[in-house]
Amino acid sequence: MWEEPPNRPHPIRAPSTDPNRVTVPPWLPNTPRVRTALARHYDNLAEADREFGERFRELQEDGLLDETVIVVWSDHGEGLPRAKRWPYDSGIRVPLIVRWPGVIQPGSVSYRLVSLIDLAPTMLAIAGVPVPTHLQGQSFLDGAEREYVFATRDRYDELYDMVRAVRDRRFKYIRNYQCELPYQLWIPYSYRHPAMQEIWQRALLGGAAERPVGLMQNQHPPEELYDLETDPHELVNVAGYARYEEVLTRLRRELDEWRSRFDRFGDVAETDMVRQWYPTGEQPQTAAPIFVPVGPDCLTGEPSRGGEFRGPLFVQLHCATQGASIGWSADSAWHLYTGPIRLECGTATTLRAKAIRIGYRESPEVHATFAVRH
Repeated sequence: MWEEPPNRPHPIRAPSTDPNRVTVPPWLPNTPRVRTALARHYDNLAEADREFGERFRELQEDGLLDETVIVVWSDHGEGLPRAKRWPYDSGIRVPLIVRWPGVIQPGSVSYRLVSLIDLAPTMLAIAGVPVPTHLQGQSFLDGAEREYVFATRDRYDELYDMVRAVRDRRFKYIRNYQCELPYQLWIPYSYRHPAMQEIWQRALLGGAAERPVGLMQNQHPPEELYDLETDPHELVNVAGYARYEEVLTRLRRELDEWRSRFDRFGDVAETDMVRQWYPTGEQPQTAAPIFVPVGPDCLTGEPSRGGEFRGPLFVQLHCATQGASIGWSADSAWHLYTGPIRLECGTATTLRAKAIRIGYRESPEVHATFAVRH
């Protein structure tokens, strides 16, 4: 999207998509530069489709197409102003396409609400794996339909803001916790976008009143409510309209309930949160895994650095850092440790292992060789 991408040896080519044929969202200035940026966006979509088509053909050539569940989604809206990093639908309404031969009718469309936190439970359900109770999401291919999806705006690059949102099928409620902040906060990454530069240019020339809507105002309203049926671009804030009072009250309540259950760190300043993680100011390191062989002659659970053992032999891995995940390898491939590793008689195997907990530094890699005799 950028006109001068970093580390690019040659200028970006003119877009293949005709800039005069793109639709400019009503919150962006309708200028040649913005149209060109949007045309490049459509070029990017075409490139993504091409690469996806290659993967699709590979499955077909390998005879796996009818045995494969294909799920295509995006993580957020395009990097345009008022899209990425914003809880408006332009930032959180993303593609979701599922192909499942024999289960999902080709060409069918579902209007149920889906949140990205539903992807993990859905994939586990497809694979026949029990879904852990601590996951917030739910399978979107079966079971009860969700009534609401929730969204947040918090710590993004250099920016700190606090916005919470809840959406049902028709309405979007947004609560701004730092109303004193302007809409345009300093994010160097977004300033490279030609549409963002065009917005600033128009503001400098005094033409910001026409477009974009709201993007250059200096304060957030405490609450925003949009009727997505009549206002899909979320341009008219109806939070103060009497006829929407019941909807406003309901969505306030739903957001408060969600925050009480899941929004643990929303009100905690980033410096305070980091201080809780690292009381000494230093990032802790995950403890190195240890090897615990279990066999006919070693049933006491003593750790070992390898050696010769009578088989068959199990080798357990243990990490003293609570919540850490352990990876192990007996060749060039790495595996997630989920249970004892069985080594058969007549083998000599060198096991490598390391562990990591999110927020910690990775542990040192350790290895041990186990020779298993009859």
